[in-house]
Amino acid sequence: MTLIEKLDESAAYIRSRIGSRKPELAIVLGSGLGDLADSLEDAAVIDYHDIPHFPVSTVPGHKGRLVTGMLEGRCITCMQGRFHYYEGWSMQECVYPVQTFRRLGIEKLFLTNAAGCVNTDWKPGDLMIITDHIKLMGDSPLRGANPDELGPRFFDMSSAWDPEAREAALKAAGECGIEVRQGVYMLFGGPQFETPAEIRMARILGADAVGMSTVPEAIAASQMGMKTLGISCLTNMGAGILKQKLNHEEVLETGERVKATFTSLVRKIIAEWK
Repeated sequence: MTLIEKLDESAAYIRSRIGSRKPELAIVLGSGLGDLADSLEDAAVIDYHDIPHFPVSTVPGHKGRLVTGMLEGRCITCMQGRFHYYEGWSMQECVYPVQTFRRLGIEKLFLTNAAGCVNTDWKPGDLMIITDHIKLMGDSPLRGANPDELGPRFFDMSSAWDPEAREAALKAAGECGIEVRQGVYMLFGGPQFETPAEIRMARILGADAVGMSTVPEAIAASQMGMKTLGISCLTNMGAGILKQKLNHEEVLETGERVKATFTSLVRKIIAEWK
C-alpha cells in the first residue's frame, strides 16, 4: 500500500466518524494543553489506535485522541497528543497526521508545544510565537520517495511560519492583554534534555527556544502549502542557564500554571485567524 493510499484510508475513516463536520483548521495540542479539546461543542472523539495507520502517543500528558467539533464559531480538529521522533517513530510517522489533515481538505495548521527557554532575557511561563526554526538533525520527514500528490520534492521554506497567521496571533494576544514573545525554535531529537554546551550553541546560532517536536510537522505542512502557526510555552530555562537539574515534571508543572492564559490565547487566535 502506498503512502497516499494509507493517508486516504485514514482520512476516509475520520470522515466516517465526524459525519457532516468539515474542519477548516487543525491544532496540535502539546504538553499540558490537551484539555482544550474537551471544550469543543458537538464533538466527535476518535482514539488514535482506531484510525488506520496512525501511531499512538506514549508521552505523559498526551491523551492520544482526535477531537473534531466547534470552537469559537469554527469547526476544528484537535490532536490531544502528538508523535515524537524520540518515541521511536520515524520522522515520516511523526508527520502522518498532518498529511492526513491535508487529505481531509484542511488548509491551516496550528502547532503548540512545551519548550526550553534559551533566551536569557525571558523566563519560564512566557509564550513564544515561532517566527522561524533551526533543524540540524540529518533526517527529514520527507526523505525517500516523494508522492507528487503531497507537493514538490524541493520547495521553499522561507515562509514556513505564515506571516499572516503570526499577525493574527499578535492581534489576539493584544486583545487578550497577554504579553507574547517572538523567536526561533530549534529542534533537538531527545528524549534527553540538551547539555549546557548545546544550549550555548543554540543561543549562538540564533535560537530562542529548544524542543523535541513541531519542526517535522511544519516541514510537511509547508510542502503541502498549509498555512502554519506555532506557539511555544517556555516551561524551563535551558541547561546551564540556572544551577538546577531539568526534569519532565517541571515541564508539566509550568504548563499547568500557564494553561489558563495559553488556552485563552489559543481560543482568541482561532477566532481571529481567518
